[in-house]
Amino acid sequence: MGPVTAGVLQLVALTGALALVHVPLGDHMAKVYSSDRHWRVEKWIYKGMGADPDIGMRWTAYLRGVLAFSVTGVVFLYALQRLQGVLPGSLGLGSIDPDQAFNTAVSFVTNTNWQSYYGEQAMGHVVQTAGLAVQNFVSAAVGMAVAVALVRGFARSRTGEVGNFWSDLVRGVTRILLPLAFAAAIVLVACGAIQNFSGIHEVGQFMGGTQQWNGGAVASQEAIKELGTNGGGYFNANSAHPFENPTPFSNLFEIFLILVIPFSLTRTFGVLVGSVKQGYAILATTGTIWLGFTALMMWTEFSHHGPAFELANGAMEGKEVRFGVGGSSIFAVATTLTSTGAVDSFHSSFTGLGGGITLLGMMLGEIAPGGVGSGLYGMLIMAVIAVFIAGLMVGRTPEYLGKKIGTREIKLAALYLLVTPALVLVLTAFALALPTPANSMTNSGAHGFSEILYAYTSASNNNGSAFAGLNADTQWFNSTLGLAMLLGRFVPMVFVLALAGSLAEQRPVPATAGTLRTEKPLFTGLLVGAILIITGLTYFPALALGPLAEGLA
Repeated sequence: MGPVTAGVLQLVALTGALALVHVPLGDHMAKVYSSDRHWRVEKWIYKGMGADPDIGMRWTAYLRGVLAFSVTGVVFLYALQRLQGVLPGSLGLGSIDPDQAFNTAVSFVTNTNWQSYYGEQAMGHVVQTAGLAVQNFVSAAVGMAVAVALVRGFARSRTGEVGNFWSDLVRGVTRILLPLAFAAAIVLVACGAIQNFSGIHEVGQFMGGTQQWNGGAVASQEAIKELGTNGGGYFNANSAHPFENPTPFSNLFEIFLILVIPFSLTRTFGVLVGSVKQGYAILATTGTIWLGFTALMMWTEFSHHGPAFELANGAMEGKEVRFGVGGSSIFAVATTLTSTGAVDSFHSSFTGLGGGITLLGMMLGEIAPGGVGSGLYGMLIMAVIAVFIAGLMVGRTPEYLGKKIGTREIKLAALYLLVTPALVLVLTAFALALPTPANSMTNSGAHGFSEILYAYTSASNNNGSAFAGLNADTQWFNSTLGLAMLLGRFVPMVFVLALAGSLAEQRPVPATAGTLRTEKPLFTGLLVGAILIITGLTYFPALALGPLAEGLA
């Protein structure tokens, strides 16, 4: 079997597995967020937090809950890293420097998991499990909660209430993420991923000396890292490390974990708004973009340009031989079209156009299918923009799911779209204009520009992957990337929840002959076109200076 055929078969198997679980998982999540009953363990958690899960919240109260919980997480994780030197299970590792501790705390709380450190050389067992792994669960649950709040805005009428944040947060962890992560960790252990709390071992001989490896609860963290679209690895090599991702099967399974909740949330959306056809329209949009990007990536990486490419059956530089070009391409697209950021290959080593595809995937807003929760609410914002454009073309007040998209709603949607491009482009310009940040680039020219552009695109979109050629462990990058992650996560949430509250206050508008049918293929095509055109108009000049210039050289 040739490598191209193997890659295509992996894509077919992955698509089939996602289709198989789409309905049951989507329906389950809809029941979780619409149930009025609480598990006993959940009641204990609410009592410990001092929260009442049955009080309906307006969007402002919901937002206060999101921000208060997240700020507490940043402070706790920062303190845990600074105190690592005196904690048990630290493996003899010292405390983390203040700027890096700030960057890492912000990174994991915002579901970004950007890592400017070597995981196996910096973090002990306590920080990894009690700090980073916990945030992998709760940061994903926060994103899902905000998405469900927006869906309730479309589903409810004549009320400003969008749900209860504490109830949504706890249920997302206890009823969705924990059970799925537990099962996934067992599969990863069966594949060969390690799961222990051993210390540092010296093994073998390497250039006259020994190598040091430490163990850890890797399989359990790997499971929620992918399932929650987090991305932070136990080891610096991330999912290219054999302790995290041992076999081609585990590689495909991890891609499945990355995509399964975001794709299934489209079904949840359809069930909660009372029309599964609306969910299928969103699914068709995300699926079209995902399949298109994957096919384009595989084409660029399999194309033979010279003897080295022909001998290796594709662009094998920076890729694991056990995964090949096909598995690495599928993984790269999945991790950048979601907010995962995990890598099983070095994106810096992809072809010029291949690296551009990973960049463009993040620049779309990571909505195909996007991060856990963030992908769904990002796509719904784009749907609002699309119906507004359609309304302009026919001279009619736009409507979506029976709600009028008026001045307030379109302003909130537009502000949402402007946040991350502003962060990416402004911070990239500053980094290139100042003398010190440019010293962190490994390469010069177009590729060096792509390194910095990629870093700020990844941070602002809460992705977390790196181009693998930039030394980001400096005060400038730790501070500015941390700021980008904070603003890129929480400022858009303000506009999403404000939009949810505005929609929930409206009364439904009855459909008429002039209403745009948003469950039809025509709307799917309009939505795909709007996404690509808006992204292209925003980022094309930057892409032309980086990956396009390199790919066409």
